Amino acid sequence: MMRVQLHKFIDRAPSKAAKPGSQKQSEQKAIDRRSFLSVATTLAGLTGMASTAFARNFGVDAEPQRYPDPDIVVLDKRFKYKLGNTPIIRHYRGTMWAEGPAWSPVGRFLTWSDIPNNEQLRWIEEDGHVSRQFRFPAGNSNGNIFDYQGRQVAFEHGTRRVGRYELDGSYTVLADKAGGKGLNAPNDGAAHPDGWYFFTDPGYGGLMNYEGERLNTGSPQPIQKEAVYRIDAPGKVEKVADEPFKPNGLCFSPDFKRVYIADTGLSHYPNAKSVIWVYDLDGKKLKNGRTFASMEMDGKTGFADGIRCDEDGNVWAGMGWVGDGYDGVHVFAPDGTRIGQIRMPEIVSNVAFGGSKRNRLFMTGSTSLYSIYVETRGANIGG
Repeated sequence: MMRVQLHKFIDRAPSKAAKPGSQKQSEQKAIDRRSFLSVATTLAGLTGMASTAFARNFGVDAEPQRYPDPDIVVLDKRFKYKLGNTPIIRHYRGTMWAEGPAWSPVGRFLTWSDIPNNEQLRWIEEDGHVSRQFRFPAGNSNGNIFDYQGRQVAFEHGTRRVGRYELDGSYTVLADKAGGKGLNAPNDGAAHPDGWYFFTDPGYGGLMNYEGERLNTGSPQPIQKEAVYRIDAPGKVEKVADEPFKPNGLCFSPDFKRVYIADTGLSHYPNAKSVIWVYDLDGKKLKNGRTFASMEMDGKTGFADGIRCDEDGNVWAGMGWVGDGYDGVHVFAPDGTRIGQIRMPEIVSNVAFGGSKRNRLFMTGSTSLYSIYVETRGANIGG
């Protein structure tokens, strides 16, 4: 429980509080504080926690944070990316389940999905403004990327397809079936500089109405075996791997010689393992699939969801479903060793490198959007 005491984020999420200095604000603060202390006292009595354990404050009036941030954890000397004078910032709070951050280098904005609310939001770099319903409806989109032509590609749960927003404002369906059958519910993907894409199809959006459309097939495979596919052109789709039980996040290595795939199959298959796979890229095909890293840490196993590589070949993974001290971002060296960790107060679904120098790690954390500067850059554009 110590991490509640340690976390002190800067919160730039918009506030609906009363105007500063007003009588209403003074009354509101008094009421909020009384309510807070009442709950804190009750919990402290139940858990034996000291009152200092409730020091975390996400509000704009939070106490200054002492550097370096204690929740950026160095586990191995190879993790040389922690900056001693930068904070974790929360830019927005209010999504139901946030996923799919993607950076537009030309537009200098980040877009991400709120799957249950069927919308995409946008954070603009120059002034930190957040726009709701940047795209609405959004097909219950999950993952998003920008390709090497600057076009946004969305992996949609509700429509069970992969779509691309063209530069002229039109929309192209890239994939809605494979092997003569419909897709389960595309999840995430990555763009290759030569113009083609990989994407994963674990099917979560076909299992629930909350994130898509429940198909009621009685199987964890809504329509067909979960798999990884390649798109060469609209409607031209080929399966490239189906060893992962539920392939989820996906990214290329910096040199495009390897592909990493997060497997969250343990959510539905007892004999699955919570791991990240790595494959060798042979032309446009995947070969030699093997375990890259296990998601077990200190005897507890969670899930890696979205993953991205930095310029040194490290894999940054959005992590969750264990709890305090585990949920957040885990960083794996090219040999699969866990070398760093960003502990967060929410489950982190996906991550993306962005900002003008691509040295800012954005994290979609369940109900929020966060970022932190790191001393590395994203390996590839658009994700």
